[in-house]
Amino acid sequence: MRISRIALLMMALAVQPVQSWAEGEAVDYVEAKAVTNPPPKAALNTFDRFEIAPIAMGAPYAGEEVNEDAKQRLQVNLDERVPPLLAEWNAKQPQSSTPKTLKIEPSIRHVKFISGKKRFWAGAFAGGTAVLMTVKLSDAATGDVIAEPEFYQHANAVGAAFSYGATDKAMLVRTTDLIGDYLKANYTAAVGGPTGKGDKAAEKDDAKKSKRKDQAESKESADQQST
Repeated sequence: MRISRIALLMMALAVQPVQSWAEGEAVDYVEAKAVTNPPPKAALNTFDRFEIAPIAMGAPYAGEEVNEDAKQRLQVNLDERVPPLLAEWNAKQPQSSTPKTLKIEPSIRHVKFISGKKRFWAGAFAGGTAVLMTVKLSDAATGDVIAEPEFYQHANAVGAAFSYGATDKAMLVRTTDLIGDYLKANYTAAVGGPTGKGDKAAEKDDAKKSKRKDQAESKESADQQST
């Protein structure tokens, strides 16, 4: 009796020992603390100028090739979303003779990423992936922090294996989408926004990709047997 590839993977995963997300975590938790970020102290449009720093990443993740790859991908994704938005806001006339500047500092607090090569050879055995970021928003002149929202996303092992790492990369895109959406949502009113915790998008996306992949392989096998 033919056993599908996904069934074999699930059986293998069931007997694998549980592994920690990473050795020497930078924080004592690996996902956002809450489902929703609290509102900032003030709407972002109370500031006149906006500056964003490059994504920071400290120990124990900095310097590891796979983590640096994840950071670079996150930076590219973030650059596509946030700087154009800030340029639009910066083009507006200042509200006062002494413009206030909001400093935006994104930071990777935890990351587990799987390289394409490792995902190709190890598949689901390489494990799931996850990223947790914080974005500190502060007054550049006074240092007063008006918000420090968290953003979390993950991709499960089986979906990542069947998509050949596509869902690992999609996880990073979703994270920067959350950041951009938070900034836009809080520009005219301080409303907060989702952290990504409990977000079912990853599971649904992984499940759909796995199902399509399994169906395609079943059809290919059937076609081969009929010839």
